[in-house]
Amino acid sequence: MTLGVLAVLAMAFVMFAGFWTDWLWYRSVHYSSVFTTTLWTKVGLFFVFGLLMAVSVGVNIWLAHRLRPPLSAMSMEQQSLDRYRMGIAPYKTWLLLGITSLVGLIAGASASGQWRTWLMWVNGVPFHQKDPQFHLDVSFYAFDLPWYRFLLGFGFAAAVLSLIAAALTHYLYGGLRITSPGARATGAATGHLSVLLGIFVALKAVAYWLDRYGLAVKSSDFKATGNWTGLRYVDANAYLPAKTILFCIAVICALLFFATLWRRTWQLPVIGFGLMVLSAILIGGLYPAIVQKFQVQPNEQAKEAPYVEKNLKATREAYGIDGTKVTDYPGTSNTKDKAALRDDANNAASLRLMDPNIVSPTFQQLQQVRNYYGFPSNLDVDRYTKDGKAQDTVIGLRELNLQGIPKNNWINDHFRYTHGYGVVAAKGTSADSEGRPVFTEYNLPSKGDLGTYQQQIYYGEKTTQYSIVGGPQKEIDYSDDSGEKTTSYKGKSGVSLSSPINRAAYAVAFGEPQILYSGAIGEGSRILYNRTPKERVEAVAPWLTIDGDAYPAVVDGKIQWIVDAYTTTNGYPYASRTTLGDTTADSLTAANNQRAVVAQQNQVNYIRNSVKATVDAYTGEVKLYQWDTKDPVLKTWMKAFPNTVESKDSISPSLMAHLRYPQDLFKVQRELLTRYHVKDAQTFLSGSEVWQVPDDPTNKSGPVPPYYLSMKLPGETTQSFSLTTTMTPNGRDNLSGFVSVNAEAGKPGYGKISILKLPTGRTVDGPKRVQSQFNSEPSIAESIRLLKGGDSDIEYGNLLTVPLDGGLLYVEPVYVRGGDLKYPLLRKVLVTYGGSTAFEDTLDKALNKVFGADGSTTPPSDGGTTKPPTSSNPTVQEALKDAQKAFDQGQEALKKGDWPAYGQAQKDLEDALKRAEDAQATADKTSGGTSSDGSKSSDKSSGSG
Repeated sequence: MTLGVLAVLAMAFVMFAGFWTDWLWYRSVHYSSVFTTTLWTKVGLFFVFGLLMAVSVGVNIWLAHRLRPPLSAMSMEQQSLDRYRMGIAPYKTWLLLGITSLVGLIAGASASGQWRTWLMWVNGVPFHQKDPQFHLDVSFYAFDLPWYRFLLGFGFAAAVLSLIAAALTHYLYGGLRITSPGARATGAATGHLSVLLGIFVALKAVAYWLDRYGLAVKSSDFKATGNWTGLRYVDANAYLPAKTILFCIAVICALLFFATLWRRTWQLPVIGFGLMVLSAILIGGLYPAIVQKFQVQPNEQAKEAPYVEKNLKATREAYGIDGTKVTDYPGTSNTKDKAALRDDANNAASLRLMDPNIVSPTFQQLQQVRNYYGFPSNLDVDRYTKDGKAQDTVIGLRELNLQGIPKNNWINDHFRYTHGYGVVAAKGTSADSEGRPVFTEYNLPSKGDLGTYQQQIYYGEKTTQYSIVGGPQKEIDYSDDSGEKTTSYKGKSGVSLSSPINRAAYAVAFGEPQILYSGAIGEGSRILYNRTPKERVEAVAPWLTIDGDAYPAVVDGKIQWIVDAYTTTNGYPYASRTTLGDTTADSLTAANNQRAVVAQQNQVNYIRNSVKATVDAYTGEVKLYQWDTKDPVLKTWMKAFPNTVESKDSISPSLMAHLRYPQDLFKVQRELLTRYHVKDAQTFLSGSEVWQVPDDPTNKSGPVPPYYLSMKLPGETTQSFSLTTTMTPNGRDNLSGFVSVNAEAGKPGYGKISILKLPTGRTVDGPKRVQSQFNSEPSIAESIRLLKGGDSDIEYGNLLTVPLDGGLLYVEPVYVRGGDLKYPLLRKVLVTYGGSTAFEDTLDKALNKVFGADGSTTPPSDGGTTKPPTSSNPTVQEALKDAQKAFDQGQEALKKGDWPAYGQAQKDLEDALKRAEDAQATADKTSGGTSSDGSKSSDKSSGSG
């Protein structure tokens, strides 16, 4: 007995620990209303529907027992069951309670999972758009119909369980007979079961009626549209009238079952039920098949065209692609002035040579500083302004890497090493003389162009386990030449562990008993968990779908993670459905063995980037901002969870400068645009204009990812931060379209999608063909072979496509990872335009060669031409001369393919730069931090990294 009581208490405390820690966490992030609203909604649904199911089954069991015949009227068959009746007689009350409780618990648990459906139904706001078939507001399909279907499903379950329970009770107590001669059922049993069957058939009638509206959101495979949603010709002309007829038949059949209360015969209800089943086969199945075979298939395009037009319109509206501008683009340039064309190439785009998906190891090698820091495998692209000019910047955070801790144990992992430190950023369009990034924010602590900001990173993409901070145990902040610096967390984030109950609850919840008794936990200790930006936003807004790529930005002296979030529904009539997890996958997500929208395998046919969220990297504070002010789905959730989403006006200008168009949404839209870029139903049905997203030519594990790039479209005068991708015809490699969206939030034109449509009568090379040309050019192939000499590897960067004077400019950086180097360096740039290809050391040289003319303005330090900085210090000057000499020798050896000489030159270069750095540091100390020319010195120039 004691062990049993202890076991029950232990289970109860485990359940309490889960509940209590969740409540404490939501309270700590100031979103306790989300927790309470969700909790009470689940509890309410559990008790209401659990009680309804229990009462339904219990009342019918009680009624069947009440209507049992007297013992004297029982047959020999029923008398043989007497021992069972006698066995359960002492426990029948408890048995009844047990059965009803069991079905009630199951039904209540199932109903509590429908809390989203309930909240959307009770808080739904109108779309102010009507479907073309029934002329009902879209909100009926998005918010109302799912709830009605749940109620219908619950009704069917209650009717079936009640029918089974009543039938078994009637049989046990003699109301039903199977083998005995004479009547098979008493009059009371007949009436009781007939009413239950009548309720079931009446529910079937309601199902037929709802199925009529369900045709507007019904999915079916259609060769022209993929996953079609909405009515087709056969639906409107066969299924719709069939559902109406079946509804009428089901109503009549239900009335016949109810009539047995007076007639006490099964004859008419059975006939009616048989008629309903036959009608369902003939009218609901055979007739639509005949219409499809003999009316639709012989002239499918003419029959389906009106319905395809509805699908085209609805799909474009539901995915936000209805405003897409399609412009014919020749694909070739007719300009004869090569010098003017060369100058236009400088201004067409800020060509990004630093590929954020390749240079992470370079950041790691040059700016990791300590093994317990790390960068994500894919860095991010953002815009930062310097001297009044915005520049594309590759950025990453130096996050905590627990695998690099000198010694892993519980104290080190959770108390001492708790956070990352600082931002590392580099120019997107430049590399230094060695092919390394030109860092604009670097070193530890970080310094550079971003100014002063809170550098500790307690919340990040790589921070996946809990830390306990603020107590007696000091944390390692960072290390410099003078040794380790320690700190103690001053933020208000996390949950206090000062209470023994809290400590016990977390010890159970995390399965770590040391939390309960460790001396490292004391006054002021707080536990931090749910620390990735995605986790935090998902927790405080469980009704949102989160973008797969959170990105950091320095905003008003703080590092903020910016997270894009979406509202979705699969109830938009006539709009085709898509699976988020599939459409957001590309070569990068495949290479990282993850999906961009993780676990989002559910299908949707409406999506909006309705919320922009931020997560403070130091305090963990989560803020949700309303971005799409017209989205009815977001308005519905804001009614359900008031005061959780701030208005769009609350977004500060400094934050607005870093918001951008989200990649995952663009991936979904571009997938739809492969078919829905056309507006004509006949062209759509013919399939002649079906496109596809090409495979990544440099990484053959999936579709090419979209790229952020500052560029200008034809007819525009200034560059805009954009998200771009290419399209090819289905099954072919030539280019069919160039798709871009203005990604610069807060600026006119944001979110505007443009398609430059290439002519179908002329072949314009797509990404795969361009890459093949690069690889097959004899001189380029020979140069690549030389670069690969020894144990070096070649890595191709993002293949950028830029419209230029009617043609298309392709630019691809080429990185070399070789020898003792564990990281890629930019060594060459591939450029092609109008059939002319160049493979040069710098972008400037490659453009000059392609266009046969020098540019009037040469972009500084593009692609590796920056010479080492000069200094007035004689020792530094001597070292820099040696560095320049070693660099020139290395370039000469590289051209000859003399790899031993190249390796020795690289070693000499490193030694010379080290001597220059040491000499400059010595000079700075003697002059109080000022160089001999009077300018403030820095530890490392961006050129020498």
